Amino acid sequence: MTSQDLSDLLARHEPGHSLERDFYTDPDIYQHDLQAIFYRDWLYAIPACQLTKTGSYARLQIGAYNIVLVRGADGEIRAFHNSCRHRGSVICKARDGHVAKLVCPYHQWTYELDGRLIWARDMGPDFDPSKHNLRPVHLRELAGLIYICLADDPPDFDAFADLARPYLEVHDLHRAKVAYSSTIVEKGNWKLVWENNRECYHCAGTHPALCRSFPLDPAVAGVSADGSVPPQLQRHFDKCEAAGAPSRFAMAGFAGQYRLARTPLQENALSYTMDLKPASRRPLGRVSVPDAGTLLQFHYPSTWNHFLPDISLTFRVTPIGPQETEVATTWLVDKDAVEGVDYDIHRLTEVWIATNDEDRQIVEDNQLGINSPAYVPGPYSPVMEDGVIQFVDWYLQTLRRELAPRAVAAE
Repeated sequence: MTSQDLSDLLARHEPGHSLERDFYTDPDIYQHDLQAIFYRDWLYAIPACQLTKTGSYARLQIGAYNIVLVRGADGEIRAFHNSCRHRGSVICKARDGHVAKLVCPYHQWTYELDGRLIWARDMGPDFDPSKHNLRPVHLRELAGLIYICLADDPPDFDAFADLARPYLEVHDLHRAKVAYSSTIVEKGNWKLVWENNRECYHCAGTHPALCRSFPLDPAVAGVSADGSVPPQLQRHFDKCEAAGAPSRFAMAGFAGQYRLARTPLQENALSYTMDLKPASRRPLGRVSVPDAGTLLQFHYPSTWNHFLPDISLTFRVTPIGPQETEVATTWLVDKDAVEGVDYDIHRLTEVWIATNDEDRQIVEDNQLGINSPAYVPGPYSPVMEDGVIQFVDWYLQTLRRELAPRAVAAE
């Protein structure tokens, strides 16, 4: 598919409707999504507490890029391209682990945890190790969350960080530990994963466990792009903020790339549990309002999150093919919380394990239907799917922005 073909598809899009079939199926558009979005924007990687000790590492695959994140002897987390500077072999092969040094398994070139090449045998007297350090990847830590960017010249991160930091700091993620993590592959395009996340139009019919605690009010799940806030939601914002927990709706970034709002759960629900009680007896953070609900944060294209008074959950979205997407979930609790005493793993995770699997089935059924040549874009509900409309608008504007320099160059 040429740039002109893609430009024509973008021009044909009918506002308020789903995308044309090619956007969800075409391998060329998938590659374009990687180049224009995933290889360019800041991406959520992991919670910092996942790498607890010196030498702890985690490996990520983002399109063609293989990345390793490692905690150094100085306590800093850094990211590198997981490719030896000798002949390119991967260095860390496991999904995660612990090492004393970063040692290439091929010829044992050895790198310090800060990426410096410190040993390479038989390379001759003129060999300069300092010219062959691991290639770094841009990394920023935000209140205990690690973001990376693959671009040589990354876009601004500070505007997002400055907005999000006050909301996040009260959750004390520096005190967190990973209680549980899961990774699933959904056989659907990454945009379908996001579209499904951005509405709760489907929730009542498909998420019985989640709907015990998560409200179906579109004002909660939506985006309130016009800035209007229903009175009951404003009262919730005011109550939480009076207790020192930033809460009010905030949306910013190019075409609304990121959003934060601390929203209430269902009446009597204090956490995502079947009995509606806190999932951990030991709180994570300093949110003193027991019914503060959940701080909902998304940052396109890679993450949505839920931060509650007792626990936090992070979700990472990574496309792995035109019709395959990895969704990784982590459940965070206070580092001093004791499994079996303060929390039970099954009770902690059962709601979102079920919800993730239900969403996987929804996305896969959606993809199967779109694969049919009979599919034509349909209208979104302006009441229940304004969040989907906002996501699709962000996606289309991002592609148009990326294509604009090419169009100027071609003139």
